[in-house]
Order: sequence, then structure tokens, then C-alpha cells
Amino acid sequence: MSVFSLLSVVCNTGFLFPGQGSQHVGMVAELAAAYPAARAALQEADDTLGFALSRLMLEGPEEDLTDTINAQPALLVASVAVMAALAAETGQLPSGGSGNFVAGHSMGEYSALVAAGSLSYADGLRLVRERGRLMKEAGTHAPGMMAAVLGLDEARVAELCAEIAATRGIVQVANDNCPGQLVISGDRAGMEAAMEALTAAGARKVVPLAVSIAAHSPLMQPAADALRAAIDGTAIVAPVVPVIGNTTAQPLTSVDAIRAELTAQLTGSVRWTASMQAMVGAGVTTFVELGAGDVLTGLVKRIDRSAVRVAVNDPDGLRAYAATLS
Repeated sequence: MSVFSLLSVVCNTGFLFPGQGSQHVGMVAELAAAYPAARAALQEADDTLGFALSRLMLEGPEEDLTDTINAQPALLVASVAVMAALAAETGQLPSGGSGNFVAGHSMGEYSALVAAGSLSYADGLRLVRERGRLMKEAGTHAPGMMAAVLGLDEARVAELCAEIAATRGIVQVANDNCPGQLVISGDRAGMEAAMEALTAAGARKVVPLAVSIAAHSPLMQPAADALRAAIDGTAIVAPVVPVIGNTTAQPLTSVDAIRAELTAQLTGSVRWTASMQAMVGAGVTTFVELGAGDVLTGLVKRIDRSAVRVAVNDPDGLRAYAATLS
């Protein structure tokens, strides 16, 4: 399913796709009720994966939906359902027109690649399901921690993490989400030392997250190695619209670059601030979040307050955005 196959009238727009943490029971339920195309996207996911993921998305239980092996494909489904409904409402979707880009946060990068025509919907579903399984397995064998760090800049956090990683344990910046909001990840020894050092360095808050998986850290290397085999066995083509990569904050313009990025992002940092700044620098003035929640448009507000921000995840939001395209 290539959602960028139809002519678009929009320009200078960045389309954003949320990652893990944005999932919630009932996401896209209203869209699925209102748009047969959205329901078809959910049904295709069930058929592809061989179980009723759509029921889990719409009815829960939340504990099962939050499990990374389910949350990752569910978020991809939600984004594709929104795009399918948008196509049905407008007869057109944003394409590789003047100044348009896509980007996804962590797992959302797969949604962006599906949107850009690099990955088929079915292949994207299979890859993120396997990604979730491998990450869960890696976390079982090598448990870790993650923590939000508020009030320090990325350079200072990275410097302190590097000092601790040299002698005390594993820790690094996992996500640079927006100025003053970062996430660190690593093993318990490294994380505990880093949280203490960051607090002493003046962080406003250092808050452990309710996860046992150290995503975007070296503890995910076994998952990255195994996932690379699945990525190499999946058909990927060049995108029809520029995709900004998480780890480089630069456009992924070749199949080789995409394969390398999808492997590297499991152990590398999500450079979201730099990714959004790259879009702004390229002329993007409007950011549209397609999928569950509005986390990413909230981050954009902290990165560039002058940008127009739109979250599309229910019929009202979709119709309001569609009206701007007419």
C-alpha cells in the first residue's frame, strides 16, 4: 500500500509518524467506524499477522497492547489507517511534491517508509512484529533501564554519559526529543551512575521510565544483528519522498542507506531535534502527525514555535486537515 501514489496539492510539509508510547486502547476506533478504508487497513493487518491485532487495538486489554511485540505493529496499523481514511476523504494524499518530507520516531520510521513507498504495508507489519519480538527477547537476556532527563542540553548529557560509559557501565542518549527533553538508556550500573551525575549537574528532573528494555543502546545489539537478517530479506525500494533518518537526521535516499538505518537505530540515538531542524532548514513550515496521539506535534512546538502543527487521528481532525487541502 503506497500512500504517496496520488497527486498532492501540499508543499513544504513534514509528515510525522509516532513510535512506541503513543499506543492506547481505542486508537483509531472512530476512524475505523467512519471510514471503510480504515477498517480495511485493520483487517489487512489481522490477515497478514494471523491474529486479531485490530481487536487488541480497539478493545484491549491495555497490558497486552503495551507489550512491545504488539505495540509496534499496532502503531503502524494506526498510521496506515489514518492515511487510508485521508485518501478516502480527499481523493489525494501528500506526495513527493515541493519541500515535502516524512519522518517517524523510532518504530515510527517504519510507518514513514511505508508511507514513502519504500516498504509494503504487509512487509512493514512483519518487520515491526519481528522487531518487537527481538527487542523483548534482548531485554529478557540483558535487562536495562531508560530515564527521561529534563532541563539539560544534549551535549552536556552526552558528555556525562560518555564519561560514565568509559568506566562504570552502559549508558547513552537514546532520544533527543526536543530542547531540554532527552531520554537515556543502558544497563543498571551505568544508568544509576548517570542519573546521579545528571541530577548533580543540574537536571530539572531525571525520571526512570516504566520499561525493562534499554532501547537505543548497545544492549539491543543482539536484536539488531538478528533484525538485519530480516531486513535484508525484505523487499525495499527507494522512497518517492525524502525520509529523514533517526540516527543521521539526513534524508535516506538509497535502499542501502535505509537498510543501514533500520539496523543502526536499534542501538543508536533517535536525533529527533536535529531531524525536525533539518526539515525546517529545508523549508518545511507545516508538520502533520498521522497516527495515534499527538506527541510528535507537541515536540515540534518545543523545536520551532513558528511551525504549523496538525495531529490527524480521528474523524474531526481528519476532516479539518482535509479542508485545508481543498
